[in-house]
This record gives sequence, structure tokens and C-alpha cells, in this order.
Amino acid sequence: MARLFRESRRDSSHSSSSNGFLPPAAAAFSSSALPSPFPDLGVPLTAADLREAAYEVLVAASRTTGGKPLTYIPQSASGAAAPASPASSASSASSASLQRSLTSAAASKMKKALGLRSSASSKGVGSPGSGGKAAGPPRRPATVGELMRVQMRVSEPADARIRRGLLRIAASQLGRRAESMVLPLEFLQQFKASDFPDPQEYEAWRSRNLKLLEAGLLLHPLVPLNKSDSSAQRLRQIIRGAYDMPLETGKNSESMQSLRTSVMSLAGRSHDGTSDGCHWADGFPLNLHLYQMLVEACFDNDEGTVVDEIDEVMELLKKTWVILGINEMLHNLCFTWALFNHFVMSGQVDIELLSAAENQLAEVAKDAKTTKDPNYCKVLSSTLSSIMGWTEKRLLAYHETFNASNIESMQGIVSIGVSAARVLVEDISHEYRRRRKEETDVARSRVETYIRSSLRTAFAQRMEEADSKRSSRNPTPVLSILAKDIGDLAIKEKKLYSPILKTWHPLASGVAVATLHSCYRNELKQFVAGVTELTPDTVQVLKSADKLEKDLVNIAVEDSVDSDDGGKSLIREMPPYEAENAIANLVKVWTKERVDRLKGWVDRNLKQETWNPGANRENFAPSSVEMLRVIGETLDAFFDLPIPMHPALLPDLTTGLDRSLQIYVSKAKSGCGTRNSFMPQLPPLTRCEVGSKLLFKKKEKPQNLQVRVSQNGTTNGNDPLGLPQLCVRLNTLQYVRGELENLEKKIKTCLRNVESAQADITDGLDIKFELCQAACQEGIQQICETTAYKVTFYDLGHVLWDTLYVGDTATNRVEVLLRELDPVLETISGMVHNKVRNRAITALMKATFDGFLLVLLAGGPLRAFTRQDTQIIEDDFRALRDLYLADGDGLPEELVDKASSQVKNVLPLFRADSESLIERFKRMMVESNRSASKNRLPLPPTTGHWSPNEPNTVLRVLCYRSDETATKFLKKTYNLPKKI
Repeated sequence: MARLFRESRRDSSHSSSSNGFLPPAAAAFSSSALPSPFPDLGVPLTAADLREAAYEVLVAASRTTGGKPLTYIPQSASGAAAPASPASSASSASSASLQRSLTSAAASKMKKALGLRSSASSKGVGSPGSGGKAAGPPRRPATVGELMRVQMRVSEPADARIRRGLLRIAASQLGRRAESMVLPLEFLQQFKASDFPDPQEYEAWRSRNLKLLEAGLLLHPLVPLNKSDSSAQRLRQIIRGAYDMPLETGKNSESMQSLRTSVMSLAGRSHDGTSDGCHWADGFPLNLHLYQMLVEACFDNDEGTVVDEIDEVMELLKKTWVILGINEMLHNLCFTWALFNHFVMSGQVDIELLSAAENQLAEVAKDAKTTKDPNYCKVLSSTLSSIMGWTEKRLLAYHETFNASNIESMQGIVSIGVSAARVLVEDISHEYRRRRKEETDVARSRVETYIRSSLRTAFAQRMEEADSKRSSRNPTPVLSILAKDIGDLAIKEKKLYSPILKTWHPLASGVAVATLHSCYRNELKQFVAGVTELTPDTVQVLKSADKLEKDLVNIAVEDSVDSDDGGKSLIREMPPYEAENAIANLVKVWTKERVDRLKGWVDRNLKQETWNPGANRENFAPSSVEMLRVIGETLDAFFDLPIPMHPALLPDLTTGLDRSLQIYVSKAKSGCGTRNSFMPQLPPLTRCEVGSKLLFKKKEKPQNLQVRVSQNGTTNGNDPLGLPQLCVRLNTLQYVRGELENLEKKIKTCLRNVESAQADITDGLDIKFELCQAACQEGIQQICETTAYKVTFYDLGHVLWDTLYVGDTATNRVEVLLRELDPVLETISGMVHNKVRNRAITALMKATFDGFLLVLLAGGPLRAFTRQDTQIIEDDFRALRDLYLADGDGLPEELVDKASSQVKNVLPLFRADSESLIERFKRMMVESNRSASKNRLPLPPTTGHWSPNEPNTVLRVLCYRSDETATKFLKKTYNLPKKI
């Protein structure tokens, strides 16, 4: 669809088209005519050439139709007897119907149908028989024939020559009708140089007729030519030769006979091959150029208005249709174009012509639906595109085109432009026919385009004007001046233009103000983007913008009250830009700067933080105190800002502060590692060597044990992951979490004290530092676990792995571990905040229980247990539990029981005999693995979830069972080694 509206109009390089059909005499009263919409002929035929040829066709057609030649009463006669001449003789013999006199056209049916009034000049016109000279202006033609001659600006001598030639043709070819003649050929046959007053006129006449033959038979024939057509080739040679050696006309010379043979051969062709007529002027677009010259006769040469005798003129024009191949549809299109073109030439002041063109276009629209003839569609598209192009040039900037003095013409210009667009889209556009199922309101779409385009242009002009008004004497900001001008423009649009445009678009005012709203919003957006602080100018601009927006929205709402959606679509097109939002954006910039500054502070200070337990009495990091102080100052500065919307903007600030706190907490726990960081790798499975004592020997120590002891020995007070430092980190997160509640109370107090506060401003207001709360909770849990597993598997690794139950179970019992745990528990109890102390000790308890169980199930080949060792193990574990119970002063018993449940569940396996353990293991393996059998068992994977019902757990008890049965089973089933 859009392609049709962008299609450029064709400009012709020859006067026959570039001059349009503007009569030269009309230049005194008119503006420039529009370029012709018809395709160029390709031959240099001037408007005068075409007009004279058209007049010849008219006279010939009228003579043939009436049986007599068309006659007239020359103006020079003035009622007196004219000298006898062939033409005047013929005139006296003409039929009464063809020389009918012209009277007042007050009752013209055609003018009435077109909505035209009779011209004042038609009143009081004398009858053709009145004698004497009339006083006043020159007398109007008295007959139709005389009117046509005058309208087509044919001189009396030329008219007489044409009639004389037609009489000669009729005398030599009795009964032959005009449509059976090739008039240029016949005239060349009849006239010679002596029939013209001077050689130049003769040469121009001869050249015109040859060009007509070339255009009608070679370039634009009714039936397309075959490239090998000898007649066409011969005619082309004759015409070319005539320019070098002038053709001798007026005789039956050999050259004329050759010309006649070629011409008649080509003119006699028809689509069905049966026509007895001659086709020389009915090919496209020559026929349209000739017929348009005849249509121009419908318009007064001096005033440009439709002549009062339009009915009689149209009757004559229809007689030429058979020769020119014109039908009702082509006539309607040509006449529509002529009416519109003359309205343009009138300087757009003759509204009647515009109205008549619109009425005639309605007929064209009907015709367009009934035919798909390619030539018709081509010229229809070109003509309507030209009309629409002219109208859109004015409507796309109608504020420049129309004002109170000429507003009455706007209705008609919009109407005819929209009508042309509708025909182009609905009846010509292939795209529209493909998408016909979709509803397309062409009129509404085009009018909306006009509104938006014109308002954007008007806005740009107002912008330039506002910029020029700004001066030292008028320091008002440009956007404040512009806001007032746009408000005035919106009111003008609503009162002057919208009532007209509503005919095609019910929301014309709404679309207009939505466009203005968008244009101003773009300027305001750029203004705000360059503002870094709230200045008086900024406030003034934002207030002006707020007022303008309210005015525009009110107009849009009023205009869309009766619309289907109640104006929702328009309102959606007008996103708010009121002062509060603009101020809010500035505050958001302020907020971002403060938050970014705080994040930078967090990065710098945490890099310098040593987590020194002696920094303060509460044993938390000084950086956390400083950070919370900065946050408090930021909140104070925020509530000191002179803005009326603290509650609305507060979430942005609290979110930014929350994220900064989250970053601090995340960095405070980063680098500590996790519980898995300190979990040892389990050694490969082995079987016991029964009968030998498993004595601890240095040479049998795993190499990593020496490293572990060495690392533990270098730990000092400056270690960032030392136990005191980890306690400080833990206290710091607890301190931050506790202070969040104080921050929330501070914010609520400040909200109640701001000027814009309402009585219930904090009711239902949920101020939560959720990100930081979650980060603190997660961080405390992670540091508790990290501390516990680091102490158990790293700091006390030399006790747990190198001593407990190594060699002889009864000798290396749990007392050493308990002695090492005592100072650890004292440190935690003395340093960690009471609200997280139990969590830290609970994590340590779970870690030691896990370590105790790992010694039993994955302690390596230096450990072996008999069934008799079970009591020792159970007693040791009971002692380990009692350490955390502390005779009722430690952890709650139910918490200790829950943590020790896994160890308690596994210990009974150490009391069971090897045979029952083997059977238990086989049964579980067969049940858990379909491909397994009791004779062939796969090695169960190590899951780490120790349980009496888990095959790997049972297998590990067998691996550390010091008896022959277990050893043989492991050797036979898995071929496990005795040593690593």
C-alpha cells in the first residue's frame, strides 16, 4: 500500500505533456497546471498540434454523424452577410440540429449533476439572430460549432481549410464515414503548399500530420506491431525520408500512393481482424492526449470555469469516441483530471471545480471496480497518483497551506485526496487484494498520516520561533516558551482543523495532541538528559511541561469519549512526562551516584580489612561500622532533598543501599572457602592383615600428613582464616544483620518528618533490606560450617588422622581430640556473639562427628577394628557427645542427639560378626543392582551418606575388620590389597 503513496508522478520531456492541457489564454487567471498523468507520446507534438488534430477529429465526427459538416456563424459577420465561400455555402446548407443556437444554460443537467452554478456571463446572451453590435464585452459564440472553434483556439482560416478538406474527401469518397478514414493521410492527400498563407505554416502542418501517423500507427497502434511487418518498416522509411526530402502533398504522386498503401495496411488492422474501420487515433495513449484537448473545450478560456453550454459540448465530444477509442470510463477519468487541474490553475479558489472533480471521481471509483484493463489501470494509477501527490503536498503540512481565510477549500482537498487514495489502494493495489481479509480503513489511515506529518512540521517551526524569542530581556527557558506555543497550537488545531478532519477520522483532535505530546516529549527528554541538578530553570521547564501535558491529555480525553476503547489507545500513546517524573529521574541520578560511591568505598575498605579481633571490644570489623555510618549519612542527605515525592523514590535508594550491603557481606565471607574445601580425600579401600600388629611407623605415614602438620604449625594471629579472624567475620555479619532493623526504623522516622508526608505514610510500607538479610543468613551459615570443618580437618587433622585409633585402638583413644577441642570451644564461646554462638558450636559438633565417623570408615590401612573394640569406640563417641552437652551447660540434648544419629546408626555394624555383615552386604548389592549375583558383585560407589542400609558403608566396616573371614571375602570378591 505504501508503495502506491510513494509512487512518483511522471514528468514528460515534451510540450504535449509537460505543458499539460493548460490553455495558454488561462495563464492570466491561473497558477501553473499540473504535469500530465498520461504517458509521453515519444514524438515532438506540441499542445497546439494535438489541439488542431483533435479539432479535425471533432469536425469530421460531427459531419459524419449529422450527415452534414459542422458549421458556425463567424464572429466577424456580426449579423451581416458574410462573403460567399465554400465553407459559408456549406454552412447555409447545414442541418438545424448541428447549427443549433446557444442559449442560457441555467437548466444544464450536467452542471447540476456536478454541483456547478451557471456563470454570470451566460445571462443575457443574445440569440444568434440578433442584429447589430452588442454593447459591452465581446459577444459569445452563438452556435456549438463556433463555441468549439473558439474554445479550441482554431482560427477561422484554419477552420475553413479543415471543412474544405472534408468536403473534398466527401466528394471523392461518397458514403465513407470518418471512422473509416485516416484523417492525417486524407488531409495530406488534399492540401498542398499553395493552400497555406506561408511556407512555414504549411511545413508545420505537413510535419504535424506525419508525426500523427508515426504516433498513431508506429509508436502507439491499437494492435501491437510485428517487428517484421513490412508496412511498418516502409512507413517508417517514408516518414524519415520526408524530413530529408519534403513529401509532395496534394497530389496522387508515387510517394503519396506509397504512403497511402503503408498507412491503410497498418490502419486496417484490428484485434478480431473483421473491422472495416481505420485505427490511427485510438491507440493508447495517443487517444487520451487527443481527447483531453477536446475536454479542455469544456472550460472557459478566460475564466477557467466550466462553460454553461457543457451539455451541448459533451454531446459533440461523444461523437469522437468511436474514432478515438474512448468509452465512458476513459471519459470520466479524463474529465475528472480536467476538473481537478482547472481547480489547481484557478489558484485553488474555485471551490465549485473541486467539488465537481470530487463528484466525478465518485464515478471513476465505480468504474475502477468493473474493469482490470491494463491500459486503463495504468492511466488510472498515474492520474490518481498525480491528484493525490498534489493534495498530499499540501495536506502533509496543512498548517502552512490553510488558515481561516481559505479553510473552506480544505474539506474538498482532503476529500478528493482520500478518495484517490482509496481507489489506488482498494482497486489497484495487489497487496491490498492479497490482504483483503484484514480491515483496512484507507481514509482514516491517510488522514492520520496528514495530521501527524503536519503537526510535526508545525512543531518544528514553533521550536525555531521559541529559540528566537529567548534573549537577555526574555530569559524564559526555550522549552517553557515552546510549551505555551504548543498549547496555543493545540487549541487552534481543535477549533479550526479537527472539525474538518473528523469526517474521516473520529479521533482527529486526539491524534493531533498525541503527536504534539510526543514531539515535546522528545525535546524534554533531551533537556532532562543534559540536566545534572535541580536549578530554577529546570523547575520552570518541568512545570510548563506539566501544564502542557494536562492540557493535551484533556483534549485527547474529550475527543475520545465516544470511541470504542474510551481513548485508551491514545492515552497509551502519551506516556507521561510531568514534572514529578522528570524530577524523579534527576533524583535517581543522584541516588545512583551515591550508591556507586558506596560500592567503591566497600571495595577499597575490604581490601584493607584485617579482621583483627583486637580492633574493638565487640570483636567485629571496623569497616562495617564505617559502612553503616556512610549509609546513615546518605539517608539523611536524601530526605533533605527539596522534592515532593520522597516515598515514591525511596525504594530506588533502599534497593541500592541493600545491594551495597549485600556486596559487603558477600566479600566478607569470600575467601573463607566452604566445608568441602577442608574435607579430606578418602584413601583407597584395603583389607586388614590378620595376625600382625598394626604399629604406627613413621615410614608408613602418608606424605600429606607431614604437610598438614607443618601448615597447622605456622598458623598465627595474622592468618585471615585463623579461628579468631573467622570469629570476627562471623560477628561482623551478625552486627550488620542487627543494624538493618535500626536502618528501617530510621527511614520510617524520616518519612514521617518530610513535608510531603501524610499521616499514614508508613502504614503498610514494607521497608526491608532483603538482599542483605539473605546474604547475612547465608554468610553466617557458611562461615560457621567453614570454621567447624577447618578446625576439625585442618587445624586438628594431626590428631584426628595421625593419632586417633592408629595402630592400637585401646591406646590411641579420643581423649587427645577432646583436649584439643577444649581451647577451640573456649575461643568460640568467648569471641562469638551470643546470637550466633550456638550455631558456630553446633557446626563444630557436626564436623567432629563427621570426622569421627570418617576415621572409622575411611581411616586408611593403619587402622583395624575387632568386634571387641566396639565398646571402646562407643565409649569414646559418648565422651565426644558429652563434650558438647557440658553437663547441661552446653548445647541442648535434642540438638546433640539429632547430630549424632548418623554415628549411632552406623556403630552397631562394628558389633556384628563378619559373616552376617557379608550376607547383609550381598543382599543389599543384589537388591540394588539387577545384574549382580552373590558370586559376582560390583564394587559399590562411595556416596558419603553413611548408613547401615548403604552397601558402601557395610563394605568399609569389613575393610577395617581384623578377622580372617572379612579378609578372605575382600580378597576373593574384589582382590583388595593389604596396603596402599
